[in-house]
Amino acid sequence: MDYPTELVDLVAKRSKDFQLECFIAGQGPLQPKVMLVGEAPGRNEVINHIPFSGAAGKELIQVMASIGLTRENTYITSAVRSRPYKIVERINKKTKENETVYPNRTPNKKEILAHAPILDYEIATVRPKIIATLGNIGLQRLLGSKWQISECHGEIYHGPIFELTTEKNDYQLSEKTYTVVPLFHPAAIFYNRSLSETIKKDWLILGKLLEKEEK
Repeated sequence: MDYPTELVDLVAKRSKDFQLECFIAGQGPLQPKVMLVGEAPGRNEVINHIPFSGAAGKELIQVMASIGLTRENTYITSAVRSRPYKIVERINKKTKENETVYPNRTPNKKEILAHAPILDYEIATVRPKIIATLGNIGLQRLLGSKWQISECHGEIYHGPIFELTTEKNDYQLSEKTYTVVPLFHPAAIFYNRSLSETIKKDWLILGKLLEKEEK
């Protein structure tokens, strides 16, 4: 997506005090079957500027295909559009020398708030009929901190979502209602293989919902 220059500049200004790298735009059509909202870009995305292009992306594309979704008919974005990283000093196991590395990390609430204008703009511009969140970060950005993916995955929510206030320093519930389906982040399977069948079932729920929308 092409964002207004003043919007990108605003988010850059709001993000300047955080350990965030690069800026990767959301991608997809303006009238998608569904909008996917993830967490934040990782190393691969910084290199190729393609959302969900790493290992988690391979899992995502496979499960998307199971219900007829592709990058061409799906808008993919995240709560934060820059890569959050941390600075780690360690000893290299091979060389035994000190080194500094910059691994990915989960974005914090202040960083999510700093990037909130981008997601608000995307939702207003794309106008998705259905939003599917991937993991807790995207879920809580839209529905609030009380929501936990472990408790509400696969449920279908109809109602307002959180958007920035006019002052852009906090959230308020939108006047418009949305359909939101909370899904596990595709990377969750790397840490808990037992989630495999649950993830497939949750995506089938999304698939059936999409079929109803197309009728």
